[in-house]
Amino acid sequence: QVQLVESGGGLVQAGGSLRLSCVASGRTFGSLTMAWFRQGSGKEREFVATVTRSGVSTYYVDSVKGRFTISRDNARNTVALQMNHLQLEDTAVYYCAADSGLGLRIRRSDYGYWGQGTQVTVSS
Repeated sequence: QVQLVESGGGLVQAGGSLRLSCVASGRTFGSLTMAWFRQGSGKEREFVATVTRSGVSTYYVDSVKGRFTISRDNARNTVALQMNHLQLEDTAVYYCAADSGLGLRIRRSDYGYWGQGTQVTVSS
């Protein structure tokens, strides 16, 4: 079993920045592919970003490219999502996800472990 705990959400004005963190436990962190998803009110949960086990490769949904950066620290069992130039449409609950599968994985069904989520609200 893998436990994931997110932190760092909050209220921010449009154009501002937030940094989300997710701490994993229960399994060797370096054996996990990590990702962030988000779910806006009344919407489906959607993929945001993923990073491979080594941290070398990343992939983003088009709407956040150039604004968000995913990174991981295998020594600290953490994955982070740096979010810059936030927009109203970025408002959502953000979820950390993990799986033992290889490569860049972007489907919700690819991930077997999920955190409880952290709310990000962007105001005008």
